[in-house]
Amino acid sequence: MPHLFYHSLVVDPARAFTGSRQGIGFSQYMVSVSEFTKQLEQIHENGWVLVHPQDLAAPGPDGTMTRKRLMLPAGKKPLVLSIDDVSYYEYMKGKGFASKLVIAPDGRVRNTYVDAAGREQVGAFDVVPIVDDFVRAHPDFSHNGAKGTIALTGYNGILGYRTSAREYGDNATTRKEQASAKAVAAALKGEGWNFASHTWGHINMTSSSLERVKADSGRWDREVRPLVGDTPLLVYPFGADIAGVEKYSTRNAKFSYLHGREEFSYFFNVDASRTHWMQLTSHAMRQARINVDGMTMQRTLSGRTTVLDGFFDTKSTVDPARPLPVPGGAGPVPGGG
Repeated sequence: MPHLFYHSLVVDPARAFTGSRQGIGFSQYMVSVSEFTKQLEQIHENGWVLVHPQDLAAPGPDGTMTRKRLMLPAGKKPLVLSIDDVSYYEYMKGKGFASKLVIAPDGRVRNTYVDAAGREQVGAFDVVPIVDDFVRAHPDFSHNGAKGTIALTGYNGILGYRTSAREYGDNATTRKEQASAKAVAAALKGEGWNFASHTWGHINMTSSSLERVKADSGRWDREVRPLVGDTPLLVYPFGADIAGVEKYSTRNAKFSYLHGREEFSYFFNVDASRTHWMQLTSHAMRQARINVDGMTMQRTLSGRTTVLDGFFDTKSTVDPARPLPVPGGAGPVPGGG
């Protein structure tokens, strides 16, 4: 079962894909609105259908994780989609990205975006509203209304709102931001989106001590969980898993804590070397994600990987405004996110 993931989309390549160190990073880890829109069309044309991880496996009455039977129309193939870091971080301001997610007067979730001239617009400028619009036009692209999973940190707030009391103070302004973010999160869930923890501080879960994992989880519980609700999904920053290929076990102290105290049952790392990888135990489901970004696209263009070929033709989707070759796209792609 394949799982593709993206970061926030570049709206204005001229402001994002610069020759600065930050601009190079954007070219490595982000795709543009133009690229994503073309890729989405081809993913649909190639017979893929959006499903949630919970459609693949779920805990039974006794808590045992059990594979579920997934029924799709003939010729359709299941695909999981996720988006990392939907916080519209402070460092992205003025760099050609959307600013936040908002509820438009018609009740639909849209983006705000400030163009190079300083004019604010409201529309579909990132993955969420683009997918929402696409599914409205192509309802066969979604299984039972499923869209994707939004993986959130908390240190700069969520969804473009500065909701962190730790970072911005427990004051009237922060509480107003929290209320706005909570309303948007509810609207997103109503549109078929999941939420996942991406840790509060975007920490490396492989190298972090158990004490740091606990401290970070506490911050996520205090500052993000109240806004988006409980979630059993954990998306590892950098794809940094808490175990190797061996199955999760309660002998693993981090897993024991995350599964027991935090009640996570779905875990997601990164592996762009194959089209799919999933592991199921009685406690949890673990799935690898393919990072769709500039580096994986460059490796595809260079003939170093074919991992994206079953989803879309990379060459035909490349934004003419993207500088090529993408730095870092010559060798193995590190885990992003």
